[in-house]
Amino acid sequence: RWDYDYTGGDNSGNLTGLNDKKVAIIGTGATAIQCIPHLGEASEHLYVFQRTPSSIDYRNNRETDPEWAASLEPGWQYKRMDNFNTLVAGGDQEEDLVSDGWTDIFRNLTGTAAKLAGRKLGRRISGREKGYLMQMADYQKMNSIRNRVDEVVEDAATAEALKPWYRQFCKRPCFHDEYLPTFNLPNVTLVDTQGKGVERITANSVVANGVEHEVDCIVFATGFEVGTGYTRRAGYDIVGRNGQTLSDKWENGPRTLHGMQTTDFPNCFFLGFTHTAVTVNVPQALNEQAMHISYMISQVRDQGATTIEATAEGEQMWVDEIQDKSKLGERFRAECTPGYYNNEGKAGNPDGFFTTSYGAGPIRFHRILDEWREEGRMDGAAIT
Repeated sequence: RWDYDYTGGDNSGNLTGLNDKKVAIIGTGATAIQCIPHLGEASEHLYVFQRTPSSIDYRNNRETDPEWAASLEPGWQYKRMDNFNTLVAGGDQEEDLVSDGWTDIFRNLTGTAAKLAGRKLGRRISGREKGYLMQMADYQKMNSIRNRVDEVVEDAATAEALKPWYRQFCKRPCFHDEYLPTFNLPNVTLVDTQGKGVERITANSVVANGVEHEVDCIVFATGFEVGTGYTRRAGYDIVGRNGQTLSDKWENGPRTLHGMQTTDFPNCFFLGFTHTAVTVNVPQALNEQAMHISYMISQVRDQGATTIEATAEGEQMWVDEIQDKSKLGERFRAECTPGYYNNEGKAGNPDGFFTTSYGAGPIRFHRILDEWREEGRMDGAAIT
C-alpha cells in the first residue's frame, strides 16, 4: 500500500514529502509507468530499476466532451463494452466506439490486416499468408513504438535501454503520455539491469550491476501474483465435501466447469480468468461471469433445491477443452521474453496465466455460456 503519510500528496500526485528524498522504484511495468512521472516530478532524485522495458504507446488522455456525454442513451456502456470486446477478440464491427490503443493493437494481432488483404484480393488467404501479414504488422507497430522512444528521450543510451525488443503481446502493452518524457529530467536515472534485475538491497541502498545506489525509500512496483493458486493469493484455503481442500484438489492444476464451479465444492463459485477467457476489459468479463452465476443460482431456487456443483463428467469435459485450446498460442509465447504471459519463460506450468485460460477467446467463450443457458439442461452441473 502507498504510504501518503511519508510521501505526502494523494493519488493525483503532489508528493511533497519526497522533495528531499532519494527514491528507488523497482519495476517498469503497468504500475510503475503510472508512478514514475509523479515520483520524478517530486523527488530529489529518482532511480528507476528496470529488468525489461515496457512497450509504451500513446495514451492521448483528454477530458470527456460534455456534449458527447449528454448525448449518450441508456445502455451506452454495455454497447461500448460489447463493441470493444468484439474488436479486441478479432471480430468485426462497423464502428470502433472506443478507438484506443488496445483496439489498435488487436487490429495487428488478430489478423484484421489479413482480412482486409483477403477482401482486396477477392479470395480467402492461406494460413501462412495470414501469419506473415500479422507478423509484418507486429514488426511495424513495434518499430513505431521504438521510434517514439528516440523522438522523446534525449539521452541516446537511455533511449536505447527503454526500447522493447520483443513482439507486441509478449508483455502487457502500456499506454502513457508522461512516462518517457520523465527520463529527460536531470534528477531521474534509469538503471537498466539488462534482464538480470536487482542484485540485493542493503540497509540504505539498492545494488544493481555491481553498483550501490543510496536511497531513502523504495517503491516496489514488481506487480501482483498471476498464475498462482487461489489459496496462495487469497491467504486461506477452501474446504469442500469430506474435508477436501481446494489446494489439494487442484494440486496438479485447476479443475472446473466453465471456470466457475468444481466438483465436491457445492455452492462455491469462482470469478476470474482461471478456465475462462482472458480479455483486456476485466469488468466486462466479470459481468458476463456474474450473469452466468446468477442464472445458475436462479435455477437452483426455481427447482426448490439448495445446492449446485459441477459433475465429475462436466468438470473433465471442460478440463479437456481448456488443455486443447491452451495450445493455440504456445509457440508465440515460447519465443517471448520472460514474463507472466509465458510463466517467466518456464513451459508446462499447469497454473500459468494462459495455460489455465480458454484459448479460443472471449467471444467464443461467452457464446458457449449463452448457449448453455439457452438450452437450459444444466449439462455438467448437478442440482440437489
